[in-house]
Amino acid sequence: MIYNASQFVFKAPEAISRARRVLIKPSAHFAAGYPVTTSKDIIARIIKGIRWISDADIILLDGTPNGEPIRPIYQSLGYDFPRVLTLDVKDSTWVEVDNPLPKPFIIPTFWVPNIILSSDYLISVSPLKVNKGQGELTMSNLMSLLPVAKYGGNKDGWKNLYALGLDKVLADLYFTLPFDMSIIEAKQKFIVGDDPMHGTAEEVGKIFIGRPLDVDTEISESLGIKADYLENIKLGRQEIEV
Repeated sequence: MIYNASQFVFKAPEAISRARRVLIKPSAHFAAGYPVTTSKDIIARIIKGIRWISDADIILLDGTPNGEPIRPIYQSLGYDFPRVLTLDVKDSTWVEVDNPLPKPFIIPTFWVPNIILSSDYLISVSPLKVNKGQGELTMSNLMSLLPVAKYGGNKDGWKNLYALGLDKVLADLYFTLPFDMSIIEAKQKFIVGDDPMHGTAEEVGKIFIGRPLDVDTEISESLGIKADYLENIKLGRQEIEV
């Protein structure tokens, strides 16, 4: 579904009314506001919608590419929501999860935070970005749930994963870490290069919401944004259905 950004009201799906724990994954890697990171405003709207139908525990979870603590960034972004627990990926207990694809593209297992496996409903919320011609959409947002120390070396982001081919890594991640909902905050399209904190912003004025693959596909097709991993996901889905 596509909403006008200024009129967006989050209507929580019925499944959330049965959840005991809802996990929200923002894009909060840097101490800079929207469109570099997920805005406080949209997270507040999502929390309000959840609270309308549920008293579930709500958790915000993200990590930084250099392995530094994320709590100071949460504070700088104004992520101080009442009755919401803010957690740092680097403090997680890690669990190795199998990729369910019969023939993984590149990674047969991922190490993921245990808190994800014990949450009942998973929501990814991220700004709309284009980095060197490729869309950074739902699946790119989930990369920072993975341990930097394992996938990039100490304080080196997820360098090792990028070296394997991001279109394959993100496709494998899609099947291994299935989120229930994606929300792309497309008030603007933020175009960046080597510096993720500086770029060019173009007005879009939309909010995209739905299942992760549907959202990423809709954005790619309607806005003409390349996302090479989408073709791999399609191939993987065909493999599972055979």
